[in-house]
Amino acid sequence: MGLTIAQKIIKSHLKSGEMTVGSEISLKIDQTLTQDATGTMAYLEFETMGIDRVKTEKSVAYIDHNTLQSGFENADDHRYIQSVCKKHGIYFSRPGNGICHQVHLERFGKPGKTLIGSDSHTPTGGGIGMLAFGAGGLDVAVAMGGGAYFITMPKMYKVNLTGKLNPFVTAKDVSLEILRILSVKGGVGAIIEWGGEGVKTLSVPERATITNMGTELGATTSIFPSDEITREFLKKEGREEDYIPLASDEDAVYDKIIDINLSELEPLIACPHSPDNIVTVSSLKGTKVDQVCVGSCTNSSLFDMLKVAALLKDKTVCDSVSMSVSPGSKQVLTMLADCGALSDILASGARVLECACGPCIGMGFSPNSAGVSLRTFNRNFEGRSGTKDGKVYLVSPETAVAAALTGEITDPRLLGSMPEIKMPESFLINDSAVIEPANEIDAKDIEILRGPNIKKFPDSKKQENTLSAELVLKVGDNITTDHIMPAGAKILPYRSNIPYLSKFCFAVCDESFPERAKAAGDGIIVGGSNYGQGSSREHAALVPMYLGIRCVIAKSFARIHIANLINAGIMPLTFENPDDYDKISQGDKLSIDNVYAGMDSGEMTLVNNTTNEKIKLVCSFTERQKDILKAGGLLAYTKETGDN
Repeated sequence: MGLTIAQKIIKSHLKSGEMTVGSEISLKIDQTLTQDATGTMAYLEFETMGIDRVKTEKSVAYIDHNTLQSGFENADDHRYIQSVCKKHGIYFSRPGNGICHQVHLERFGKPGKTLIGSDSHTPTGGGIGMLAFGAGGLDVAVAMGGGAYFITMPKMYKVNLTGKLNPFVTAKDVSLEILRILSVKGGVGAIIEWGGEGVKTLSVPERATITNMGTELGATTSIFPSDEITREFLKKEGREEDYIPLASDEDAVYDKIIDINLSELEPLIACPHSPDNIVTVSSLKGTKVDQVCVGSCTNSSLFDMLKVAALLKDKTVCDSVSMSVSPGSKQVLTMLADCGALSDILASGARVLECACGPCIGMGFSPNSAGVSLRTFNRNFEGRSGTKDGKVYLVSPETAVAAALTGEITDPRLLGSMPEIKMPESFLINDSAVIEPANEIDAKDIEILRGPNIKKFPDSKKQENTLSAELVLKVGDNITTDHIMPAGAKILPYRSNIPYLSKFCFAVCDESFPERAKAAGDGIIVGGSNYGQGSSREHAALVPMYLGIRCVIAKSFARIHIANLINAGIMPLTFENPDDYDKISQGDKLSIDNVYAGMDSGEMTLVNNTTNEKIKLVCSFTERQKDILKAGGLLAYTKETGDN
């Protein structure tokens, strides 16, 4: 039986386990990346391990999230990260150099290599044939120390593409179509491989848009073949030597095959407040638009920006619309300036923001009260934009421009003929904003620079054999990590200060939660389906751990978040019967006896001491995960065992 692309890379990087779906495997990791919203904590964790030098082939720290320096906090974090990088062998991408996924695709990603990053959209690297995973910062720290990355062996899905995209229909529309088909839960437990004759019509930037948005499916990762189109992209980046061909075997077996005819797609749009709330753009014709944002790690490539500039050329943004454009990297911005496209964007009345994540994470450019914002981003969760009642729609760059020019949601095909976009023969190569680490001899004398906002990694509690705690919070389905630990300009600067950050935990759902959780001492959270979807931010587990949460019980969990909970020493359990969710209420006193035996058997009994109700819970922990929980989290486990 033949192998898929992902199975081939897994096989060549397998450190332990067997490639049987549902079993635990561990992988050798070639590359890591961090960004500054999660990176400070990841490097504090790495330092705690006491390892002098990273052991990966390449590790890069990007400054792209917390770039708004309205106080000392972000600047201190950047200085800390830079000093850690210099000392421990990590490359440092300066603020302004660009968004981690865009820059990594341009300058560092290699087909056939493994990559984990402390950002959920790390699967962007699948656009050039990498096996790239989003992960918690602690998993990244362990990988930098030479440790393996543990995952459950995924199922294999294939999306078979035929035909060719029509003008004004884009890779973003392909991403929205697969979300329409599968939903935000439809990719859980699977790697999605994109194949078929239609793949040959998609450039690397288009492929990267699709693998980036695969995160919203809940997929483990997404991947494209590495072919002549990949080679051409790497050649333009001056990295043709990094190319290797990668394709699935003809007799590879998939758990699911989905067919999409590119020729039949039309412009699509994701409505508030979920990426899978998909309708056609034409069905919302005439909806007033207040704001348009182009950029993010999903749609900020040179290809996307040249299309935007061409459509804006000699036109003016509608008086009632505020428009921003964020190039994905310094390379993109410089090439836009050199060819004159940047002038076309500026002349239209659009605001050009720095090469960073910016509005995507609520870091500036929030919409007006109850404003309608069309964004080329990957998430439109409620409140993520920084405006609680903002209505965010996800669209392609072409649809974004159509709305900016008309002041309302408009099918971009009504703009006329699509201008021809000619990509350059080569890209501008200038890595001056990437600082190399010191050599091992000089590194010994480098001082790590810490500001007053940087606090130590919080202590965790060991999981005892008996758990008695109050149900301090009960929430519904599709709770995102933005609900648990919000982002935004007011909160992100405190990502390295867990005690202060805890004041905002679950503020979107219940502003009284932090105070009540601390007062309870030990606490339990109950959630619905797909608990913890969205960002890989481990703060959504670390902060509840700091507030005394010992266990989360849900109908189902998102992949990265369940790993982060275990890493933080919080026990994730699932209702055997989802209807039992209705049998417990916030404030109930709960208990679980014989926890260790339950970990082994996969079954536990929850006693609601308030109502005397008994509820069956299930779990599926590997031996390593049991030991991590008993130790009080991955960091404590690593210290105890030296297993990194």
